[in-house]
Amino acid sequence: MQYAQDIIDEVRKAVVGKDRVLLWVLAAILAKGHILLEDIPGVGKTTLALAFSRALGLSYSRVQFTPDVLPSDVTGYSIYNKETGAMTYQPGAVLCNLFLADELNRATSRTQSALLEAMEEGQVTVDGQTHLIPKPFVVMATQNPTGAAGTQLLPDSQMDRFTIRLSMGYPAPKDEREMVLGRQGVNPLDSVRRIITREQLQALQEQAAQVYIQEELVDYVVQLMGATRNHPDLARGGSPRATLSVTAMAKAIALLNGRDYCLPADVQTVFCDTVAHRLLLSPEAEARGVTAREILEGILRSCRAPRLV
Repeated sequence: MQYAQDIIDEVRKAVVGKDRVLLWVLAAILAKGHILLEDIPGVGKTTLALAFSRALGLSYSRVQFTPDVLPSDVTGYSIYNKETGAMTYQPGAVLCNLFLADELNRATSRTQSALLEAMEEGQVTVDGQTHLIPKPFVVMATQNPTGAAGTQLLPDSQMDRFTIRLSMGYPAPKDEREMVLGRQGVNPLDSVRRIITREQLQALQEQAAQVYIQEELVDYVVQLMGATRNHPDLARGGSPRATLSVTAMAKAIALLNGRDYCLPADVQTVFCDTVAHRLLLSPEAEARGVTAREILEGILRSCRAPRLV
């Protein structure tokens, strides 16, 4: 695709050695989705979000979630205006193009739920008044591993609203060396330049949505998702929203590969990362140490992909 490599090259100035993660984040943005980065602190999740906001020309806002962050900090609040005698809306942090919810699973459930309407409908409601969020809109949330100090599980309904879950992991030694050398006297983020405008990004999102997918391939996606709902090791399979997310991500990957049509390989490529975080394992599977990804990889092997003509 015309801009894809240039965007990734710019973000790579600040985030070294994570090309696969960069590609997946860009695909999720083109799919009009939201991204969950689950990893230990200090591996560059915040830098990744800020670099993408600069390369894509997006307005950026960040909230560091702690137990004392209130829903109004996210959605905004109304305040009495003495001059007009009316309530005036004060926008919250979420009214931007790219919202970084840092360490989201440290917030209370009430504050976490404040994001649900924004992520699903692109709007917030405060005191009965609806306020639209600027488009394009992307939530990039970071989450510490479960069991880390001060964390709690995200509700299932919120996990399902994230299109994809990624993990950056530790850098390779050579990448870590390059990272240190690249920060001597400079901040690499300062060198990240804008590649496209918000309007161009919206046009690319619409282009991704128009990528052609044959009915046989849709049936394949539905078959894969049905297999998650009937798997003996899963107490809960993928939702219909997961089906839509897999389809949207497959279209985005096809576009990034320079095609205006989907192939079975596109579905297979995005299936695990798009679905794994939505599944609930059975107690027996957890006791055996089975992972959601292993189950999904087995489903991919057992479901025959269609031959498209």
